[in-house]
Amino acid sequence: MPNELSAGKKPQAYIDGVREFYGQEFDVDSRVLIPRPETEQLIDMVLSMAGKPILPGVKAREAVLPEKPVILDVGTGSGCIAITIKKQIPNAIVYGVDVSFDALEVARKNAQKLNVPIIFIISYLLEKVKIGAIPTPDVVVANLPYVDRNWDWLDKDALSFEPELALYADDGGLKLIYELIDEACQLGVRHLILEADPCQHQDIMNYCKGKYNLEEVTGFILRLELNNSLQK
Repeated sequence: MPNELSAGKKPQAYIDGVREFYGQEFDVDSRVLIPRPETEQLIDMVLSMAGKPILPGVKAREAVLPEKPVILDVGTGSGCIAITIKKQIPNAIVYGVDVSFDALEVARKNAQKLNVPIIFIISYLLEKVKIGAIPTPDVVVANLPYVDRNWDWLDKDALSFEPELALYADDGGLKLIYELIDEACQLGVRHLILEADPCQHQDIMNYCKGKYNLEEVTGFILRLELNNSLQK
């Protein structure tokens, strides 16, 4: 989650009220994080799993998702991930959940603006999946808060305009990611795609032992698959 600007200066995206992500313009304000370029790699991973080509002239991989996959975006924020996935995979059933009512207002506004049907629900991580309000997804994607306040390279002033709820987490920034891994494993979610700082990747993999296996890593993005012995 690299810094957007120099210390003390309001991000240009908040001044303009919009930010481009994967070729689409999303409304943003201080209720949500500003979409980052590195998060676009998460979209590429989902498309690859769905058997969609990522680059012109490059053959698509064999699909590992069903024809009409159920995809859940946890911590949806502005909705940029959920909306982009639905635009790129129209036959997918896409849910976006967030613990923030304010963030979901922005997400719903973006979905309406871009004419994309997404089901947005208030939920703490997989809470709504646990109670059956959302079906068990084929893949969970998540750009959760993963910033550790104690990182010595962190420029807190540069991040001061963005919502703390969407930035910071305890346990070295990994508290919510660990909770999500546990919940997904208990529910039998086969695929997890997570964004985290590269310095956290080894800790995540250590935590995943016996639960999820690493399938792919690109930049900030990890793709995990449920351990074969745990699959339903």
